[in-house]
Amino acid sequence: MDLTRQSAVPDEGWTQHYDVLQELGDCLATMGDFPQAQECYERAAVLAPDEAGPYLGSGVIALQQGRTEDAEIAFRVALRLDGRNSRALAGLAMIAQQRNQPQAAFNWYLKSLELDSDNLTALLGLFQVSCQMGSFSRVIDYLQTYLNLHPADTAVMFCLATLYQREKQYDKAKQLLRDILTLEPEHTDARNLLEETENRLTQAQSGKETK
Repeated sequence: MDLTRQSAVPDEGWTQHYDVLQELGDCLATMGDFPQAQECYERAAVLAPDEAGPYLGSGVIALQQGRTEDAEIAFRVALRLDGRNSRALAGLAMIAQQRNQPQAAFNWYLKSLELDSDNLTALLGLFQVSCQMGSFSRVIDYLQTYLNLHPADTAVMFCLATLYQREKQYDKAKQLLRDILTLEPEHTDARNLLEETENRLTQAQSGKETK
């Protein structure tokens, strides 16, 4: 993947501006126009070869297209250019997760969140691999931190409630699930988990809880 080939150099007016090309590439990628987005990233990389952004964008495209090797190369280049790039670390974590390497994914996600605790992609990825590995303490901390900043994010609230229940912190799980239903009364999964949590809490209080 050559992002610096000379044929990609823009030759007209406003296209000389790196920021414009980078933002346009991100917009096109969001819309699913990957060929045009890739062209923007390639041109941006020529204009600013020391910027991580074009490589990060190319890595995201490659990952969405299932080209994990190309994605890994792009994310590693982005990380070499910007060693504190949380999104590049999350990208490497997603690749490890796809390769069924949960411990590696866990470590990459943690590094990503240490740099940016507001990275939702890394947070939800860490939740997934934590469930796979049965290790919850670190992800609970990051979910709590995220909710302090985004207290109405019901998806993250549900993840945290799930972990509270697994850790037998039933009162905390119950309160979160009730909060979710206040915000989204039709949230079926939250309603079902609340019923299950209340049953387990009753069993725990009577000394009859089973695993």
